[in-house]
Order: sequence, then structure tokens, then C-alpha cells
Amino acid sequence: MTDEQKTESLEDFKNSFSYGPRSDLNFKFLKDFSTEDAGRFFQKLLWKLGDSLDDGDFDWIVEYIVEAQARGYAGSGRFVYEDSPFMPLKKPVSQLRLALISSSGHFVEGDDPKPFGVENMSQEEAENRITDFLRAEPQLSEIPIETPEDKLRVRHGGYDVRGVRVDPNVNFPVTRLRELQADGKVGEFFPIAYSFVGACSQIRLQKHTAPRWVSMFQTNKIDAVLLVPV
Repeated sequence: MTDEQKTESLEDFKNSFSYGPRSDLNFKFLKDFSTEDAGRFFQKLLWKLGDSLDDGDFDWIVEYIVEAQARGYAGSGRFVYEDSPFMPLKKPVSQLRLALISSSGHFVEGDDPKPFGVENMSQEEAENRITDFLRAEPQLSEIPIETPEDKLRVRHGGYDVRGVRVDPNVNFPVTRLRELQADGKVGEFFPIAYSFVGACSQIRLQKHTAPRWVSMFQTNKIDAVLLVPV
């Protein structure tokens, strides 16, 4: 049997969306589905698409896919912690000096962190090199909070960046935080926001990088940090 004649299994098909030949980071969650669940997902998707062609209502598609993503990412094999650190605030949020840090992979135009020394790495290459990112120590990009949204750039091999390119506030809510400060909801927004690629070496992040970042925050007299994960 030649390669052209080989039949692709449903298992191979659903897995191909996660860094495979059909890589689509909006649907990489399918790899965490059983073949039975994946089959039901596609069957219902096709049924509903047929209904939508009749009634013109496609709003359900977003809800259906988001619900499927939530089920996929909540599956087995995820990190589970018995407890978590907790530090009560010493003052109201309206009096805090607050900083933003996101694992979204944002940086300012002209200040590319150049991962692995690569100039102008594309999103496609970042996805193809996801294994390299997962072994590397994260790089923290400094982003002045007054940076215009059209000067923000994003690159991240672990999630689909198309939505955040349309609206950076999806996972780097710098504009929303400036609005909260103007309304007096936040005492002071630290003038520099931070971002890094969260698909990185978690051990290096926890043991080496994060403690240095905490020391930097303390030196800058930041009361609290808003963490926005991706």
C-alpha cells in the first residue's frame, strides 16, 4: 500500500490539529478528546451548520466551540495543586500601585525579544518551535502603558493569536486598566507593563525567573501584580 492509499484514522485526524499537519491552535483541544468524543463533536458541528444554513443563525458556533474547548482543556493530565499561596491586600484596590504581567507574548514594535536570536520570527515558526520554547527560560518584555495598540506586536506558539491581534485587551488589557485608573478604581497603574511567552520551561520560571521578577516588583514599590494567563 502506498502513502497515498493509506487511510487516516479518526485518532490521527483529531491529533493533527495540535502542532500537526492541520495545526490550528483554536482546535488543538481535540487531541485531549477520545475518538468517540471527537466524533460526536464533528457530528454535532455538521448538524448545526446545516441548521444555520437554513435559519441564518450562526451565533451558536462560538458557544459550541468555546464549550468544547473548556471540556478539552479540563481533561485529565493537567496540573493539580492541593493549595495555593494567598496574600491578603494591605490596602483597597483603589489605593494600590498595580502592575500588569501577561503570558501573552506581546512586545512593542521595534523591541522584538528575538527568541533564540531569530530576527522577526513569524507566528508560524513560533508554533513550529513550540518544543524549543517549552525548554527555554522566558524573556520578559517591558511595554510602556501608553504604547498605542497599533504599536503592539504578539507572537506565541501556544495559542491562536488572531483574536488578540484584533484586540490586544483580550489577554493584555492595558487599555482597560488605564480606564480603571481614570475612573479611580485603581490607585496607580505602574508605567511599565510586562509580557512573556507562557509556553516556556515551567521549572525555570518557578525556580529562577519568577523570583527575580518579584524582586524587581518590590524594588519598584509595586503593591500588587495583575497576572493574566493565556
